[in-house]
Amino acid sequence: MSEHPVSLDDVCSAQAILADVVVRTPVLENADVNALLGGRLLLKAENFQRTGSFKIRGAYYRILNLTLEERACGTVSYSSGNHALGLVRAAQLLGSSAVIVMPSDVPAAKMNAIRALGAEIVTFDRDTENSVDVVARIRLQTGRIEVPPSAHGQVLAGAGTAALELVEDAPVLDAVLVPCGGGGLTAATAVVMAEASPQTQVYATEPELFDDTRRSLAAGERLGNPVGQRTVCDAIMTPTPNGVTFPINLDLLSGGVTASDADVRMAMSFAFEHFKIVTEPGAVVGLAAILNGQIDIKDRTIATVITGGNIDLARFAALTGETK
Repeated sequence: MSEHPVSLDDVCSAQAILADVVVRTPVLENADVNALLGGRLLLKAENFQRTGSFKIRGAYYRILNLTLEERACGTVSYSSGNHALGLVRAAQLLGSSAVIVMPSDVPAAKMNAIRALGAEIVTFDRDTENSVDVVARIRLQTGRIEVPPSAHGQVLAGAGTAALELVEDAPVLDAVLVPCGGGGLTAATAVVMAEASPQTQVYATEPELFDDTRRSLAAGERLGNPVGQRTVCDAIMTPTPNGVTFPINLDLLSGGVTASDADVRMAMSFAFEHFKIVTEPGAVVGLAAILNGQIDIKDRTIATVITGGNIDLARFAALTGETK
């Protein structure tokens, strides 16, 4: 195992600090669902987290570790929604501010929620512009500190607290499926499981058309997604695995699995019907991969992280209605 920018000790340190800030989200289980599937299905419900996703864990921990001078300069980051919400709220709590760089096609509800918290939004075209370049320009012009969605050890340590809670609440796990965009929660989960529960396999789970991590794992190098594709899973439409998280995932993951948009819509309906939870599309790709049979659950205990629930009622109704 190579040296990684985050360790279980780092995650434990973050957990102690975040205990009074984040919600210790529940692990949901349904006996009737288990009987239907022939195994134990566990859902780590980060849709119940502050700002509606796991992202505040890493954002808060990173800003907390900035100097007072750096906090006064403010932060900047790329985000398609959930990291932005977490970062803006964390910045508020810690006396800082945030500029958010977002693709112009992000659902209006997410943009409105971010603006409502007082953040400035700078949009870009995801097919013709690179978010890295836009963030770099703002950093140069303003002196703001970048707090990336995943590509930083402290962000990973914060995100990993969700996985640490999971293994504390469910110590016997055969596998964990993690929705994967930039790969931060996936990498942090893999680090936690490798040290705290080495028998547990960890899989990156992605939309079919955005399976850059799955293909990159198979190739042993970072591969991008074709330009111009779309998925209902807007929160995890990343162009390529990043250089911080991919080496961790290459080292520690058991593999990658995918789900189609139709699978995702079915999983959203399934979670609502059987667990009474509202989920956004990208949050249930792990559940979708279990339900579509890519991971065998029979006589096993399989967990997946429901990473967020930031979706407006109209879009949730439209997506789940299409499965009828």
